[in-house]
Amino acid sequence: MSAFPQARFLTSAAKPQDFPPEAGPELAFAGRSNVGKSSAINALAGRKRLAFFSKTPGRTQTINFYDLGDQARLADLPGYGYATASKSMRASWDALIGGYLMGRPSLAAVVVLMDARHPLTPNDRHFLEWLRPVPALRLVLLSKSDKLTRVERAKTLATTRVTLDKAAMTSEVMLFSSKSAEGVEEARRLLEGWLRK
Repeated sequence: MSAFPQARFLTSAAKPQDFPPEAGPELAFAGRSNVGKSSAINALAGRKRLAFFSKTPGRTQTINFYDLGDQARLADLPGYGYATASKSMRASWDALIGGYLMGRPSLAAVVVLMDARHPLTPNDRHFLEWLRPVPALRLVLLSKSDKLTRVERAKTLATTRVTLDKAAMTSEVMLFSSKSAEGVEEARRLLEGWLRK
């Protein structure tokens, strides 16, 4: 049975000691504020309001955990690149995200969402550098691909793959749109395959 349609909210964690006990492999979703992370999670789960989103960047200040059936979990990380947040708030979020990425043995894969119109921003690159020592598979979803022409989509996909390869940041890369459903089924199949490894 597919894992994503079974998704249900488990808990929110504002600090590492709040993380739920590990229970099978976990998928973490990360991305710049307002890149479409919650919409992607909802699209993959086939639900409209599983993950909530805000028009205000940086509103999510916790890691939200979801059960994917009995055998796997999903972790929705706070958005990065929140320029309007205070230094102390940014530091606490960095400690939260870093504590999760570096100290969660059950982390199987990290899904990084980037806006297909502006991929690999300095914040995206910084986060990918942060991920280097993390022994998890990586999937880059180029979100909002419906806003590009077919030619632009192909160019963005190719350029992103080449850039990541040159930087030795091994990742699967896909075009993705929660609006047009481009890449949704493909990403779901890939991630569920990773969970079964």
